[in-house]
Amino acid sequence: MIPFVSPLAQYQAHRSEIRAAIDRVLDSGWYILGESVSQFEHAFADWTGMPHAVGVGNGTDSLVLALLAAGVGPGDEVITVSHTAVATVSAVATTGATPVLVDVCPQRYTLAPALLEAAYSPRTKAVIAVHLYGQPADLAAIQTFTQRHGLLLIEDCAQAHGARWQGQRVGSVGDLSCFSFYPTKNLGAIGDGGLVACRDPQRFERLQLLRQYGWKQRYISDMHGLNTRLDELQAAILLAKLPCLDADNAARRARAQRYRERLQGLPLQLPPDVADCEAVYHLFVIQLDDRDGLQAALKEAGIQSLVHYPVPVHQQPAYQATQRLPQPLPVTERLARRVLSLPMFPELPLEQVDEVADAIHRFFAA
Repeated sequence: MIPFVSPLAQYQAHRSEIRAAIDRVLDSGWYILGESVSQFEHAFADWTGMPHAVGVGNGTDSLVLALLAAGVGPGDEVITVSHTAVATVSAVATTGATPVLVDVCPQRYTLAPALLEAAYSPRTKAVIAVHLYGQPADLAAIQTFTQRHGLLLIEDCAQAHGARWQGQRVGSVGDLSCFSFYPTKNLGAIGDGGLVACRDPQRFERLQLLRQYGWKQRYISDMHGLNTRLDELQAAILLAKLPCLDADNAARRARAQRYRERLQGLPLQLPPDVADCEAVYHLFVIQLDDRDGLQAALKEAGIQSLVHYPVPVHQQPAYQATQRLPQPLPVTERLARRVLSLPMFPELPLEQVDEVADAIHRFFAA
């Protein structure tokens, strides 16, 4: 069987560094908000290109805390996309704000900047730009819009650690940026983890309070806060793996290039290849009319594949009463019918990429 993703292969590739990091934490006797978290926060902020970073419990909480630190709440609106992991929209709803969902650009699969003006209202407080599948959003156009209206720009980088837009790493452009370290991410923990990066020192202080009950002083809450802390073990693991992230992303790009070479000319659409952007291929997503047929054929051949995402967020029951849709979302709905994610991870043998490509060729030849 060819797996869709393999956290085990990632662990085995970095086993000695991870084991040493775990032992250091266990031997220290300090397991919550200690030296490893602080070191990782500083290292990741430097790596991303932001002055401040706050580790939290998971990627969803990173979005919630970013919004709360920016003062987003009931009565506000936040513009983002429906073609995303549900966490993006769930975070907005959790704050009590209204998600305003717009369509994506067919060339990038990310937020279509041309639709932002129609989505804007006096209640708009922020825009969340999602760098989906490891592909940077059109940050220049989005930032022009947010600056014109005095809005916050929040980058959802959960699938794009290390991607570059005009030479800059994503996560270094907006006011706040949010990351997930779920085990299958480009930088993954062995468990859950997340982080918020920001440039404003006052928001940084607010984020630190929000992640632990609003405490400035232990047991005394200066503000309402949550309990969402990146633990020492995960921080130590992430710190050990961070120096390998650029090489891992290069390995993803090499596998993406092999897929492109092998699948060129078939009646399917390959992932976008956008000028001035360097994608990191968290997912390698193709489009075709008979998506379900190809997925069934791959399963029969012992090849795992997934759909990201089968039901757009705006069509899910949980958000029918809370969202605002300024316009129809035809690109989003078309993608939900056509996208298929092929196996992709840094340790995926190129021979297995060829096996996947061979199976796809057989499907179209049948």
